[in-house]
This record gives sequence, structure tokens and C-alpha cells, in this order.
Amino acid sequence: MKTIGLLGGMSWESSLLYYKIINEGVKAKLGGLHSAKIVMVSVDFEEIEILQHKDKWEKLGEILANEAQNIERAGAECLLICTNTMHKVAHWVESAIKIPLIHIADATAKALLQDGIQKVGLLGTAFTMEQDFYKSRLQEHGLEVVVPKKQDRELIHNVIYNELCLGECKATSKEAYLEIIEKLTKEGAEGVILGCTEIGMLVKQSDTKVKLYDTTTIHTQSAVEFACSAKE
Repeated sequence: MKTIGLLGGMSWESSLLYYKIINEGVKAKLGGLHSAKIVMVSVDFEEIEILQHKDKWEKLGEILANEAQNIERAGAECLLICTNTMHKVAHWVESAIKIPLIHIADATAKALLQDGIQKVGLLGTAFTMEQDFYKSRLQEHGLEVVVPKKQDRELIHNVIYNELCLGECKATSKEAYLEIIEKLTKEGAEGVILGCTEIGMLVKQSDTKVKLYDTTTIHTQSAVEFACSAKE
């Protein structure tokens, strides 16, 4: 089995899910007492969040690249950045290591295309919904991406940082998210990406008939496939 590298803490709430889902996936695949071989570095999200909102992305790239190198030195054979938003600095991280980076948007695009989805809605932080680093990666796979209107984007962003990253899941926020998902389908979205690793804590597939693509689940499944594949 290959060793998975996790760069987490953004937030630790979703990184906890990464660790849990990956281990459950390895156990389901290999049986017995098998569990995943994981090297993990968890950063202090307070420091990261401050730099995000100050638009200090180069500094963030340096921080994550340095931690990625620590993960590689510890024996990881692949790397996952356990957050959608921080894939904005994925090119800094990727250039700093020799092991493969499993990109969350690539893994998500693959799942969408396998289901025949062509037009998809995207929920996430304001950075993910409004900036080009994530949408363009999806578009490179031939997908059409639609995002909520400005007021709805603000609500989604605020719930992520002020509630979900603090481990709070409010019924009123779930209702608001589900209403936004419905709006995206009226704009032609055939499915909706939960493009922040915390959103799956709030909204589940059982809450809506709209096909949801939880990036945490998709990303971790890609890691399990990598870990259990034959070594070259």
C-alpha cells in the first residue's frame, strides 16, 4: 500500500473527515484490519484565514509548499491539499515536491464526466466561486460552470467561515443552501458541486433530489484508489 500525504487544518473539521473517509475506504477495499498509511501536517487555520482575506496568496503558497515538502520527507507518495480554496496555490505546492499532487478539481471533474454532466453549479468560498483558479480547471475538462448570484455567494461564504469552520450546522443555513441549489438548477445546472470541504457537513444528498458532488468524498476516494494501486 502507498502512503497518502494530507495537508490539512483548513479547517480541521473537514480534515477530520478526510482521515475518517480514507481509512473507511481502505478498509472496505482491502478488508480485515487494514487501515490507510497516512502522513499528515495540520496547519493553524487562523493564520491561513487572515492571509486569505488580506489577499496574501504568494505567502500562503510559500507556507503550504514548505509543509508539503515536510510531508514528502516523511514518506508520503502522493499529496492531497484538504481544502478547495487553497488549491489557488496548488501550482506553488506542486512545483515544490516530487510526488504527485491529486488535484481536487480534476478528481471532481472526472466524477462529473463519468455521470454525463456537462453543466454544473458550484458552491464554495467567495474565492472559489468568484476567482478563476477553480472554475477554469473544471472548464479545461469541458464543463460549463455556473455560480450563484452575488447575494447568495456572500451568504454561502459567511456560513462557511462563521459557522461550518467552527463546527456549527444551523437549520436556517441548510435551508438557505438548499434554496440556492434549486436556483442553480433553474439556470440549467445538471448537478451541483459542494466545492468547499465543509459544506458536506451541512448539506447531504438525502436533503435534495439535485445530484450533489461532495468534493471531500470525491477527493478521498481518489486517494484510496492511489494508495491501493500497484506500486510502479
